[in-house]
Amino acid sequence: MMPLGLSAAELALVGATFLASAVEIVEAYTIVLAMGLTRGWRSTAAGAVAALALLAVLTVVAGYTILRLIPPSLLQLVIGTLLLIFGLQWLRKAILRSAGRKALHDEDAIFVTEVEAAQAAPVRTLFGLDWFAFVVAFKGVLLEGLEVVVIVLTFGITADNIPLAAVGALLAIVPVTILVILVRGPLSRVPENSIKYVVGLLLTTFGTFWAIEGLGLFATGSESLEWPTGDLAIAIVLLGWIVVSRILISALRDRDSPLAEAEVAP
Repeated sequence: MMPLGLSAAELALVGATFLASAVEIVEAYTIVLAMGLTRGWRSTAAGAVAALALLAVLTVVAGYTILRLIPPSLLQLVIGTLLLIFGLQWLRKAILRSAGRKALHDEDAIFVTEVEAAQAAPVRTLFGLDWFAFVVAFKGVLLEGLEVVVIVLTFGITADNIPLAAVGALLAIVPVTILVILVRGPLSRVPENSIKYVVGLLLTTFGTFWAIEGLGLFATGSESLEWPTGDLAIAIVLLGWIVVSRILISALRDRDSPLAEAEVAP
């Protein structure tokens, strides 16, 4: 057992959901901060809390419904495929940004855009709340949070520990909140691309691992397949994706084209 009474697998579960959630929370906070500073915190906080409550309900209902209705091999295939989709999307963006082929995610620019939209919008009060601030905060937290819910469910269901996966996501709120309070501005200095690269690797690795196990659905007996090396295969698959991603970054960085320059231009 490891510190806090958690096994290595459980610590990996918490770490993966923590990192993945932190990225989405930073992006959600940029929207919430812009609304709060421009339109007031009461309506903004109400929208954010309403979105969090809905996300919590979705996590519980969807998680335990899926566990009861879907057989293990199909579950692994579906979860693995979902993780591959999310992971490859994150990994693709991180590779392009690392190679200078795509502009880095700019929280400052997003913050300015949200502030300008908040300042231009008319004031409309409903149930004592500034409706624009409420809706924008609600939508921002909900959209960013849905990705967190998918990640929590996929990792949590596969590890048969949804509560622990949810703890990893909730823990990510604490440091991001502290940073927002201290900085009182967008968290533009957070190494978001590096975090997305790591998370993309983790999601893609586990997605590959579980999707291949889930292919046993099509075999006789529909039992999950087993990797020859067991869980050690996770490290081997991770190493393979690291090698592939570094090769792609190097190859794309060596390509000099007007498109690459246009994408990174301010």
